[in-house]
Amino acid sequence: MTPPPPTADIVPALMARFPGLETSAYRGQTRVVVGEPVSLEVLSFLAAAGFDLLVDVTCVDYLEYRGATRRYGLVYLLASMATADRLIVRVFVDDPDPAVRSVVGVWRSADWLEREVWDMFGIDFVGHPDLRRLMMPEQFTAHPLRKDYPLQGRGERHNFPVLTREDG
Repeated sequence: MTPPPPTADIVPALMARFPGLETSAYRGQTRVVVGEPVSLEVLSFLAAAGFDLLVDVTCVDYLEYRGATRRYGLVYLLASMATADRLIVRVFVDDPDPAVRSVVGVWRSADWLEREVWDMFGIDFVGHPDLRRLMMPEQFTAHPLRKDYPLQGRGERHNFPVLTREDG
């Protein structure tokens, strides 16, 4: 089996296939900013090009961040098992209903990663096979890692039963 080309060769091919993408590099790590409408196609292209490991999916809330023009930045950390290259893909989404297409069909490991981002930030992953709470109770109605969520909570604790050691 021939190893996939290095990141230095994949990024120009990506830029040629999807014009208008932004790229940058910092400390040897290449970053690509992708628009939400083509995010699934770009990530599928990268998986086919050799980035066969989805290391993580996370989110950053840029509410009141100086210079930010978008509310949420999804971060996909990709790696190639054959070349040990890494690539960071960022996709920005906004309120009132932040949504992006799910990549579970590309990387099965995205299942719980996307559920965690949905649970904590409220980003909807369209087409996800089982988008339900992963960390918070099902009755919880908010997304606690959003920056507009109050530090002391919204009084949700009184809505849940108190568990004691004997109950556990």
